[in-house]
Amino acid sequence: MKEYVKIPALFMRGGTSKGAYLEGADLPSDPKVRDAVILDIYGSPDVRQINGIGGADPLTSKVAILDKSKREGIDVDYTFGYVGINEAYVDYEQNCGNISSGVGVYAILRGWVQPVEPFTKVRIYNTNTKKVIEALIPVQDGEVVTQGDYVIDGVSGSAARIDLNFLNSGGAKTGKLLPTGNVVDEITLKDGRAVRVSLVDAANPAVFVKGADLGFTGCELPADVAGNPAIIEVLEDIRTTAAVMMGLAESKEKTGPAVPKVAMVAAPVEHKVVGGRTIKAEDCDLVARTLALGVLHKAYAVTGGIAVSTAALIPGTIVNEVVGQRAKDTGIVRLAHPSGLLDFSIGLTPTENGLYLEKACVSRSARLIMDGHVFVTRSVYEGKQNK
Repeated sequence: MKEYVKIPALFMRGGTSKGAYLEGADLPSDPKVRDAVILDIYGSPDVRQINGIGGADPLTSKVAILDKSKREGIDVDYTFGYVGINEAYVDYEQNCGNISSGVGVYAILRGWVQPVEPFTKVRIYNTNTKKVIEALIPVQDGEVVTQGDYVIDGVSGSAARIDLNFLNSGGAKTGKLLPTGNVVDEITLKDGRAVRVSLVDAANPAVFVKGADLGFTGCELPADVAGNPAIIEVLEDIRTTAAVMMGLAESKEKTGPAVPKVAMVAAPVEHKVVGGRTIKAEDCDLVARTLALGVLHKAYAVTGGIAVSTAALIPGTIVNEVVGQRAKDTGIVRLAHPSGLLDFSIGLTPTENGLYLEKACVSRSARLIMDGHVFVTRSVYEGKQNK
């Protein structure tokens, strides 16, 4: 097997995503070679990712790079990467809350954190956003519990519940909860139309627009978007414009593929989701649709959900204009996405300098799929392929 190098890897589902959990110490120190190794593992670039472990979908082309932390009060240093599918890149511009669900599980399994019943708190430092996540991992008889009766939409069956609290997640990327200082901004689309948007940075920076202001319902499903590429085009137009306004890109053309997020929102309304299930208006507080690497997200990213739920509770934003009163009263936002519902508990505290995002909690689950080694082409691992 001289053609290959074996790298330890744990393959796991985290929330509505899945991917390899790797240790930084097992990867090349040169960032370019490291990314080439990750692309080799996933079989990218290739729309089918047939030569690697990638699932040919943005939700299944994700990687977590972990190390036992040397930071005081932190257990794990965690870097998230979106692995390009038909393009040769690994994007580190954001965190993924779903993949975050498996980080605490990994830390306990590898002995980095001593298991404590019934829940073990794992403190995670996310290098993408430079923020801390507290994960509560269920433990029984000294072992991680992943099986249970907790159900999340977008994942078949049930599993054990994992609670995540994204601490001090306001201004994760830009340093400000409201990057422009405004609750509403106006931008001009390529076709000359002016639309109202809200730019919010909570867990990840994002821009929000009402679906109705674009001529859509806001309840569109992936199949609808596949037949109407104009939806993607207009949302990308908004996203790249917002990137410049937030200071995340020098120009629209230089905007990264994943940050900022973009979503169109709508008021609670009865509608169908993937699989034909009906979501009743009284069962949700907000309807939202977002993109993941240029395609409509089949569920909703956790960090993106924190952003839209936070925006929903900031008075004056366009999301606040459509969210149900129940969410404003309770601080719990029931978000309707293409696969069902996702709940977020948001705590905003008024301060002299504006609103402070004190709490952003969500519940997820994880499932162990495979533990062992991935085979990496030796010439790639040794950095010879790019020389």
